[in-house]
Amino acid sequence: MSEHYIEFQSVSKAFDEQVVLSDVSFHMERGETAVILGRSGVGKSVSLKLIMGFLKPDSGRIIVGGEDVTDFSEEQFALVRRRVTMVFQSGALFDSLSVAENVAFPMVSLGQTDTDAVDARVAELLEMLEVAEFADRLPSELSTGTKRAVAIARALAQDPDAILYDEPTTMVDPIMAAHTGELILKLKEKFHKTSIVVTHDTHLARRLADRIIFLHNGGVEFFGTWTEFEKSEDRFLRNFRLQDELIPALDVTS
Repeated sequence: MSEHYIEFQSVSKAFDEQVVLSDVSFHMERGETAVILGRSGVGKSVSLKLIMGFLKPDSGRIIVGGEDVTDFSEEQFALVRRRVTMVFQSGALFDSLSVAENVAFPMVSLGQTDTDAVDARVAELLEMLEVAEFADRLPSELSTGTKRAVAIARALAQDPDAILYDEPTTMVDPIMAAHTGELILKLKEKFHKTSIVVTHDTHLARRLADRIIFLHNGGVEFFGTWTEFEKSEDRFLRNFRLQDELIPALDVTS
């Protein structure tokens, strides 16, 4: 057992000759939101897949929920995924099910037989994520941003301990990106669930992060708070911040 809710202990992962993560270590506590920052291809999404058991590390140990899951079987990880859920870039919604049916799916799968209770929870979540008007639509009829909001609602439906977000604001227009960030911030403040957000967006990181994990060249270039990240004199980190700050953040609350 570990005192940390999620922890990487000297984790390495390579695909053929390409080393993606090399001796990576970081940790986070229950109820915290960690943001994994870095350029494309540095292992941000790979880190989430390792936590979920979709990939296995080549070396090192992975802690989830305070428990070493490195050598877990697929059956054991099925139980972990009831407590830790992931919101994929694509949304990963079921194409043949309506939005409401997609959100209801985790509850039905977990044995909830009270139809009225399921319907009420679905309606609550769709309203919370501001997509209630799309309840009867199929995923193919939705924009990318709306699909992600529905995917977040579905993730919350199983009442997980932790939610992992893979690039929640990428491949959408700036207004939808800002709106998605607002939704994630609202959920953080309401539920205080353990969360990891993978992104390259420093505006989003500034608003959400209790901890920053910055990956670069296969390792952890920085691990600490946003305030510490802003104060870092490391030239690469400073250039990364400044480059992103050239694009002004949109405030959808004003």
